[in-house]
Amino acid sequence: MELATALNILEQLADGVDPHTGEVFAPDSPYQHPATVRALHAALRELGKQAPAAAAPPKAGKPWSDEEDQALASAFDAGKPVPELAEAHQRSRFAIEARLAKLGRIKLPEGALRYKAKSDAAAYNAH
Repeated sequence: MELATALNILEQLADGVDPHTGEVFAPDSPYQHPATVRALHAALRELGKQAPAAAAPPKAGKPWSDEEDQALASAFDAGKPVPELAEAHQRSRFAIEARLAKLGRIKLPEGALRYKAKSDAAAYNAH
C-alpha cells in the first residue's frame, strides 16, 4: 500500500468516517473515543513528515449554491454513493454527508458533527 493511500485511510478514521463505506461511526465506536482520535492524529502528524500533505478538495470551505444543493440531493436520491458525490462536487466525504444531513436526506448519529453549523452559532454562543 502506498503511503498516500494509508494516510487517506487514517485521516478518514481520525475524522470518524468509515473509509470503506463513507458512513460516520456511531458515537460509541472505538474510532470516536478521544484517545483513539488523538492517537490517529499523532500518527498522521508523524507520517505527514514523510509525505507531502494531501491537498484539500478544490471547493473545501466554499459556500454551497442552491443549484449545487439540488444537484447533490438529486444525485443522492438516484443512488450515487458518497465517495462519487464527493468527487463530483469537489468536496470531502464528510462535507457531503454533513450537507446531505442538512438537506434532510440522511440522519447522522448524535454527536457526529463536532462543530456547530454557522447558522447555529448565535444560539450556541448564547448558552
